[in-house]
Amino acid sequence: MDHFVLGVDLDGVVADFYGQLREIVAEWFDRSLDELPVDPKDISEWGIDGQEEYERIHHFAVTERKLFTTMKPIPGAPSVLRRLSDNGIRIRIVTHRLVTKRIHQPSIIQTVKWLDHYGIPYWDICFLGEKSAVDADCFVDDTPEQINRLAKSGRHVIVYTNFTNSKIEESDLIRRADDWGKAKELVEQLRDRHSW
Repeated sequence: MDHFVLGVDLDGVVADFYGQLREIVAEWFDRSLDELPVDPKDISEWGIDGQEEYERIHHFAVTERKLFTTMKPIPGAPSVLRRLSDNGIRIRIVTHRLVTKRIHQPSIIQTVKWLDHYGIPYWDICFLGEKSAVDADCFVDDTPEQINRLAKSGRHVIVYTNFTNSKIEESDLIRRADDWGKAKELVEQLRDRHSW
């Protein structure tokens, strides 16, 4: 059967990665959570000084604080994904969680446990950085670099709005959703009309 495939990012889209990471960063630096802005321009505003320090914190977050099992879901994401799946849309998880070396195994195990715990349906999971290499009719993502690459390769993308992507503008291939209700509406529109 010819199914509509929805490629879904996790962090910042389905899972509240930034909310949980903010708590871990506050612990790491022994700072009050109130001192770290909820919607920073970028996470350097939390006191993270460059990629090397971020990788140390990320390693600690995954191995010692089980980051990928302790995040809360983005409101509405699990129920909307269940409804889309029940309506014949194949959910393909497409995530770049293997970005930090030496923690691939716990990252993968935590991801699967978290998805199962929240009852999030999926046909398959792709752990990779180059998301445009994945076949899907539409993607939901929040990372500007990924969104731009996907659109350049001719893919439809729903930008899940958060502080990381405020400068991304809509186009023929890019639409924006501020919540999962809007994302569902856009996915169904695209599936039914094959165009926005």
